[in-house]
Amino acid sequence: MKYAIPVSGGVLDPHFGHCQEFAFVDADEAKKEILKKEIIPSPGHEPGVLPGWCAKQGARFVIAGGMGGRAVDLFKQNGIEVILGAPSESPEKVVLDYIDGVLVTGDNACDH
Repeated sequence: MKYAIPVSGGVLDPHFGHCQEFAFVDADEAKKEILKKEIIPSPGHEPGVLPGWCAKQGARFVIAGGMGGRAVDLFKQNGIEVILGAPSESPEKVVLDYIDGVLVTGDNACDH
């Protein structure tokens, strides 16, 4: 399964649209291990671009600190499940914690 994580400074960026790059993490959920991580520069924060772009990269999940409601809807329309309120940790830790069922999430860090 492939996960998209917005990243700045090597950790999850709390505001999805302002990240510098994305970590695309392939994980074997049955074995609970990371298979591959690829860092790709963000194409920029233009309305509606990121959901389609992440889908083209093969992402099935996006784990973020926060994002606006319209973006959440667009991700869902692109077949990508959204997990919000994630902490600023390394992409690998966030994905492994999610797979293990121990990812602690809080409120959506975005207010629009």
